[in-house]
Amino acid sequence: MKYYSTNHKAPEATLREAVEKGLAPDRGLYMPEVIKQLPQTFFDNIDKLSFQEIAFEVAKAFFGEDVDEESLKHIVYDTLAFETPVVHVNDNIYALELFHGPTFAFKDVGARFMARLLQYFIRKDQEKTGDKRTVNVLVATSGDTGSAVANGFLGVDGIHVYVLYPKGKVSKIQESQFTTLGHNITALEVDGVFDDCQALVKSAFMDKELTDHMILTSANSINVARFLPQAFYYFNAYAQLKRSGALKDKKLTVCVPSGNFGNITAGLFGAKMGLPVSHFIAANNANDVFYNYLQTGVYTPMASKQTLANAMDVGAPSNFARILDLYHNSYEAICKDISGATYPDDRIRETMKQCYKETGYVLDPHGACGYQALKEQLPADGVGVFLETAHPAKFKEKVDAILGTDIAIPERLQAFMRGKKQSIEMPNSFDAFKKFLLSQ
Repeated sequence: MKYYSTNHKAPEATLREAVEKGLAPDRGLYMPEVIKQLPQTFFDNIDKLSFQEIAFEVAKAFFGEDVDEESLKHIVYDTLAFETPVVHVNDNIYALELFHGPTFAFKDVGARFMARLLQYFIRKDQEKTGDKRTVNVLVATSGDTGSAVANGFLGVDGIHVYVLYPKGKVSKIQESQFTTLGHNITALEVDGVFDDCQALVKSAFMDKELTDHMILTSANSINVARFLPQAFYYFNAYAQLKRSGALKDKKLTVCVPSGNFGNITAGLFGAKMGLPVSHFIAANNANDVFYNYLQTGVYTPMASKQTLANAMDVGAPSNFARILDLYHNSYEAICKDISGATYPDDRIRETMKQCYKETGYVLDPHGACGYQALKEQLPADGVGVFLETAHPAKFKEKVDAILGTDIAIPERLQAFMRGKKQSIEMPNSFDAFKKFLLSQ
């Protein structure tokens, strides 16, 4: 399958080229030229399939033309070595828990898939050309992306990962998950905010001296191999709800806590493939750029604001370009399928307290935005699923202070925290970043 740029000024690319480049030469994001419909028989029988079996069918629609079936099956099954359970929370509201992977965050799915797909292409290239140069993965993170990508790629031959993160603006637990690994993982502590980190990564791809010097790709949700596999767990959520009888003849609303908008875009792709979701809600913290777009039709990126739900602190969401492209720039069509919500920190705290008091369910600050939006917007005759994107223990200090609890930290998280921090401080300067990369 060919991939085109959302800016429509770059040549079409193969899947391998799109994955290895990350960003198109015209600074656009790659999109598949076709979104394949899945047959009705698949949905009729989806509740009888395992998560891995479901994901493999979806993966074939995305990647089956470019990866042989046996290799693709291995990539999918190896990626999904954990479940993404749907848990009842309150009334007709369910949580899709995406924190059962190695780093306790939803990004484990996309990061693990991308690492394995990229390694597949590297090995194919080496077999053809004998070229054994290192592929350098650049990733900007506001929290969970860095840990998921670093752990997904840790020890993978032929790949080195550089994680750029804003100094002092990710939780200590999150930071420990990518600064303590060493080996082929380098953490860069940038004096700025997430948007600055993302800008440095994008500028690196556009710099000819850098791209001539080293092979660069990105593992942010701008990369098709990172964001598309996130569609897998939307299908799995539907299968679980159908299996439990929770859906019956009710319509499904999915609410996604949103920062850079890769996750909800993957869900929208699933819907375009036939997944029966009647409506999506994009739940924002105080970074309300997309919410304001839905109200006005005007998209105005702005500097990100630091909030309690730090992984959503994005003022210029990259994947907005994909949503526009998916809907052919139709504001009316976007508003028909997606509504928005925005919550300040005080509202997030209150939601976490109220949910814990009423149900005993512990929300993390990001999931709290999703839960609250469903409470406000779910139709009386509908079933709602919100994405719980990270384990509450990753925000232990915040969660404990708000709920008066002492959240147990899973042993795997404790192991990260016992490691020694290894990071390189970096000014918010592309010249400094470029000089560093050229020295590698």
